[in-house]
Amino acid sequence: MLEFTRQMTLWGPRSRFGLLVAGLTLLLDQANKWWLLEIYDIAARGRVAVTPFLDLVFVKNTGVSYGLLASEGMLGQYLLALFAGIVAVVLFVWLARVAQYTLALAIALVLGGALSNAIDRLLLGGVADFYSLHAFGFYWYVFNLADVAIVAGAALFLYEYLCSGRKRASNEA
Repeated sequence: MLEFTRQMTLWGPRSRFGLLVAGLTLLLDQANKWWLLEIYDIAARGRVAVTPFLDLVFVKNTGVSYGLLASEGMLGQYLLALFAGIVAVVLFVWLARVAQYTLALAIALVLGGALSNAIDRLLLGGVADFYSLHAFGFYWYVFNLADVAIVAGAALFLYEYLCSGRKRASNEA
């Protein structure tokens, strides 16, 4: 009974850690976008080669991953931002009850990245992407720091799921 109570405590140290990471993720991504758009003026510069495999370029993504479900109108952007907001509420509630730091970090990275991209949709009419990786004539999709956080969070979810499954299997044997 004590273990159940401890796990159900709202906003424990893991949850607060997650909120801090989510907030930092959102702030870092928004600051990076502001600097690239307003100070560096990447939109006026076009494609800028940084390394042989990395370019800076401004792309406004009006869809979701890889430009799927692209919508040029603001209604579509509002709907995608609303969807991100609903996902954020679910992640926020989950974060309030989290019991592992790895899971708190995973939730926080996805939460911060999703909220930052939702802010772009509301303010810019689409998500601002800047980083273009390429090699041997193959170009990956253009992404931003929020996308990196979301992918890292998803990878941590997968890691946590696979490791906790292995731990349960070894405990049952």
